[in-house]
Amino acid sequence: MAGLKDRLGYGPAFAALAGMLPQVVLGPFAGALVDRWNRRLIMIFADTAIAMATLGLIALFATGLIQAWHVYVAMAIRSLGGAFHFPAMAASTRLMVPDKHLTRISGLNQTLQGIMNMIAPPIGALLIEVLPTQNVLLIDVGTAILAILPLFFINIPQPLRVETSQEEKPSLLGDVHEGLAYVRGWTGLMVILSMAVLLNFLLTPTESLMPLLITKYFEKGALEFGLINSVSGFGIIVGGILLSVWGGFKKKVVTSMVGIIGIGIGIAGIALVPANMFTLALVSAGVSTAMMPIANGPLGAIMQAKVRPDMQGRVMSLVNSEATAMSPLGLLIAGPVSDLIGIRSWYLIAGLVTIFMGFFGFGMPAVMNIENNQNDGEIESQTPSTATS
Repeated sequence: MAGLKDRLGYGPAFAALAGMLPQVVLGPFAGALVDRWNRRLIMIFADTAIAMATLGLIALFATGLIQAWHVYVAMAIRSLGGAFHFPAMAASTRLMVPDKHLTRISGLNQTLQGIMNMIAPPIGALLIEVLPTQNVLLIDVGTAILAILPLFFINIPQPLRVETSQEEKPSLLGDVHEGLAYVRGWTGLMVILSMAVLLNFLLTPTESLMPLLITKYFEKGALEFGLINSVSGFGIIVGGILLSVWGGFKKKVVTSMVGIIGIGIGIAGIALVPANMFTLALVSAGVSTAMMPIANGPLGAIMQAKVRPDMQGRVMSLVNSEATAMSPLGLLIAGPVSDLIGIRSWYLIAGLVTIFMGFFGFGMPAVMNIENNQNDGEIESQTPSTATS
């Protein structure tokens, strides 16, 4: 393992790039294919491809032939698999869950993700210490198999495709263009997507800047950094449980805007906390992460409920691609800017802009009325197929 680390060099950066680029560049095309193909089979093949890439790494580690580029290729395959799996799963949820429960399901998903984010790093670190790398990767293959097997027995309905022309089936590029036109023609969705892109650009770097904020401003160390990460993870779990039990306000978009304002208050609070009151920073971090499921869950439920069923793969992929693209850009700009104006200033600006975005959403009729959009009639006219293959 040490030899691999020596060969990696700038490995983490390249690995992160390999893990993001396929979703950013190929995501819209994957979404178009999700709307064309059988979604259950897409999830099976996507998870199988991810498992096969991991098996390849296992063989390379076991034979001692592992090279840095092998890891990057595996990361890219996993990212591509995710580019297919996420929109297929999100689009299928709409056809399997009643609209009134979509927000609660989103909250449950956020809770599970928060739990995994909390327990996976320490368990992974422990396993790497006591087991060979290839054995640790075998666990990943085992979990992939557990995810694939139920798909063979679950009935996942397929939506009826609305063709724009009865004479000729649109090309793949035509499908992508149709998805872009669908999003551009829906003002409320365009505004929310623009808000999400801006907020992702501002908020993603706050996680990377946190170690510097703790050491340089609060003058704390690794223990406090681990503590704030634990509180942040716990916040996501609490917010997810709250959303799954409560279900949010009657208008889902109101719940999301409240969540966005709450995230901004938490992030700005971290910037405003005095250096000798680190406990308040923990509280602010917990508030910001607890509000994330409150903000994200209802928005996902809105798209699942209101986007035309045969268009959901494309829309979900576009949203995911845009958000993912902002992560490296935000990190690239946040470093030099925070050196210039200070790390706390980045947190304060990010928090205040986030708060403003929440109130801006409340003041935008197109956003507040997104659940009564012009596509409702199209949605109701879709009768999903119950075919399983």
